[in-house]
Amino acid sequence: MTYYHYAELIHHQAAKYETRTALKYRDDETGKWLKISWRKFSDTIMLTAKAMAEFGITEQENIGIYSQNLPQYLITDFAGYANRAVLVPMYATSSPAQVEYIVNDATISVLFVGEQLQYNNAFIVQKSSSILKRLIVFDPKVKLNPDDKTSVYFEDFLRLGDNAHAETTVKVRMKEANPKDLATIIYTSGTTGNSKGVMLYHSNFLEAMRIHKIRLPIITDKETSICFLPLTHIFEKAWTYLCLYNGVKVAINRDPKTIQEALKEVRPTMMCNVPRFWEKVYTGVHEKIDGFPGILKKIALNAVKTGHAYNLEYKNKGIKPPFFLKLKFGLYNKTIFRVLKKVLGIEKGKLFPVAGAPLSDAVNIFLQSVNIPIAYGYGLSETSATVSFCPTERFVMGSIGMVMPDVQVKIDESNNEILVKGKTVTPGYYKRPEENAKVFTEDGFFRTGDAGRLEGNALFFIERIKDLYKTSNGKYIAPQVIELLMNNDKYIAQIAVIGDKRKFVGALIVPDFDMLERYAKQKDIVFCNREELVKNHDIIRLIESHVEEHQKDLASYEKIKRIALLSEPFTMAGRELTDTLKLRRPVILEKYASQIEEMYKE
Repeated sequence: MTYYHYAELIHHQAAKYETRTALKYRDDETGKWLKISWRKFSDTIMLTAKAMAEFGITEQENIGIYSQNLPQYLITDFAGYANRAVLVPMYATSSPAQVEYIVNDATISVLFVGEQLQYNNAFIVQKSSSILKRLIVFDPKVKLNPDDKTSVYFEDFLRLGDNAHAETTVKVRMKEANPKDLATIIYTSGTTGNSKGVMLYHSNFLEAMRIHKIRLPIITDKETSICFLPLTHIFEKAWTYLCLYNGVKVAINRDPKTIQEALKEVRPTMMCNVPRFWEKVYTGVHEKIDGFPGILKKIALNAVKTGHAYNLEYKNKGIKPPFFLKLKFGLYNKTIFRVLKKVLGIEKGKLFPVAGAPLSDAVNIFLQSVNIPIAYGYGLSETSATVSFCPTERFVMGSIGMVMPDVQVKIDESNNEILVKGKTVTPGYYKRPEENAKVFTEDGFFRTGDAGRLEGNALFFIERIKDLYKTSNGKYIAPQVIELLMNNDKYIAQIAVIGDKRKFVGALIVPDFDMLERYAKQKDIVFCNREELVKNHDIIRLIESHVEEHQKDLASYEKIKRIALLSEPFTMAGRELTDTLKLRRPVILEKYASQIEEMYKE
């Protein structure tokens, strides 16, 4: 099978599919989903590539993209690849300081920006930068700063490429494109310190396509995937590229807040996502079941129990289910489970990869039981996304999946670190030779920074090594393991476990205020604002009781002994969260130092 270089991929697909839909996107004015054919996609990429060449963009030059998900984002990606340029994505939520850091580190002179916010931030950077020279603006509704004499709208930029000289330049570059070209530099949203640029070559992506084709023959050109996570995130970027390679129709969701509406409109068969999305589904469904009248609640719980037996105790183990169990499951699958999935907009679902953070067994088991085909996995930017994931059958519950074909994984005996080697692994970080020397073993394995274990070909995640705590009593604590137990609670929105060098484990908790305020009204608890609510003794006791319930299976030294309720959530803007929604523990420890000290008072 031919695995085309990304300089050529879309054009080969256009020759194969012509007028079939490649991309869909929602029109801002009408709210309707508009279609872009493979031919139009290919032609626009070529026109953009020619404009880049005419604009003076050179081979292996670093080009920045600072935008939310848009068709222009993917067009720019593949036009850049046609010029053998290097694409450097930035999260649409990045601050001017974060943009400036990447611009300086990657020496970016041309930056493609999305909407007004990204333009405003980028222009702030450009005004004081000796490196950033030009901005190209995707959204025609963006109002340029009166002092801006250099920026150009994307549609105007395209007109630059309408000449024979630019076309010749691009065609020569496309012929010279090879797997050894650097494709992208993805800056990690590190939980500590400055982010590092992960270098991924075309050879990394081509190998990722090859091994996913082996593992996922289920993906055909009949599928529709919704592009929901930021294309800056390696998970979404690699997944969307895989979809395009397989001829899958990709619906681009511009605003993450509209995903529930978009799912019902698009009805995708596939979508990659992070655990938080499915945790909300889990909590919401359980809340509805709890509110059902007696007989209906009993039927719903029986449906989940039946699905658990059929999918996990028989189908997943390759055992033929008993006739009546099969009959019963078939009935529930066509009624209760179908209604549930239709409400979510995923009744056509065939595969929903989930990764990016730990997923609790409780959520995984529930989703499998109601026949939602999620595939839990593990990967990093440094490994071109996937290291392992659970197949649709014969997966090991509690694991982060089976290691991918031709990817080598072993465990460091000294600290249980997961080590990875293979053609999908980055050769290193951009301009970080000292860091590169640290992250590779003598025999060429990449140090992931994650502790885990292998059982056969099944990989298990334990904890981020740098996040491991050691109490003053000498006991090691894995905070994510404890946090994961609480993530499915309807009253707990966010939690950060504390315990390093402390006598016992504590936790900062951000309640789910919608649920908490509803509870307070039911119990006639009077409050004027959230600050008052989190200080109420009845509310504190409620959260404490829920925490205690979830940790009944933990060892005594692992259990949360005290909590502090916060009135404001952890956010990216507040720097408590990375762009991939991971906790920045050092920031949290510093920002909430007074609450933590109060929690540990004798």
